[in-house]
Amino acid sequence: MTKKAILSICLVFLFLLGWNDHAIAGELSEHLANFPQWKKLTSVQTATGDLVYPEWMAGNWEVKSTLVDLAAPLAPNIVTPGFEGNRQELNKPVSFLVRFIPSKIPSSGLKIIPKINNHSKDLVADRAFNSLNLARAYLGDETVLTVKVDPDSPNRQITFLRGERQLISIVTARATENTPEGKFITSELFQQIFKGGSRPYLNSVESTTAYHQLSTNNPAIEADQVTAVYLSPQDPDYFQAVSQPVALYRYRLEFYPQK
Repeated sequence: MTKKAILSICLVFLFLLGWNDHAIAGELSEHLANFPQWKKLTSVQTATGDLVYPEWMAGNWEVKSTLVDLAAPLAPNIVTPGFEGNRQELNKPVSFLVRFIPSKIPSSGLKIIPKINNHSKDLVADRAFNSLNLARAYLGDETVLTVKVDPDSPNRQITFLRGERQLISIVTARATENTPEGKFITSELFQQIFKGGSRPYLNSVESTTAYHQLSTNNPAIEADQVTAVYLSPQDPDYFQAVSQPVALYRYRLEFYPQK
């Protein structure tokens, strides 16, 4: 698995992290509606604490993630590593397990835990479990060794890969929004650092996701997710791109309840 492929695949780790800060009313909805005409969000705040999810996301889920669209707004002048190769992933669903648990419940290992109804505790993502399953679904069990979340900060995690390679994800800013239609929308900005090559590779990523509870269990939740890649200030083309993304990926997520 090449560095370019790893960086492209790991972008979707975002939706399993999270935050609590509220965006200006309607900005995130408008942001999604404007795909692929995107600019960096302005109302996000510095990331602190952990994301509290709505109660209807509690428990264990099988997620089916499908890449449904992609765009390179600054092509052919600027195209990110792996973008053209990702075209072959269009409309090919990938499935993996995730879970959302009360914040004080320990999260470790790969064993599915029973659904817990405890309204006195905040509901959060089991980030290590979710990200490990997602990474292995795309890259394979032999490539992805483990995922560790910083015990002092839920906004930093490291994915350890075969060959002494690492993908470090650091959340820097975030926002959430609840719509009148019942959608729970999140957006997050973070830094990705890939270590293991001749020199570290750095970029900036934003992921905006709108979750919607359905009236059925097949699926029970659906989500519209867009991941945008921005150049880091260290990139020689940074001032050419400024606040525009250089790659956009749109996913359809479907959540099926697991016992």
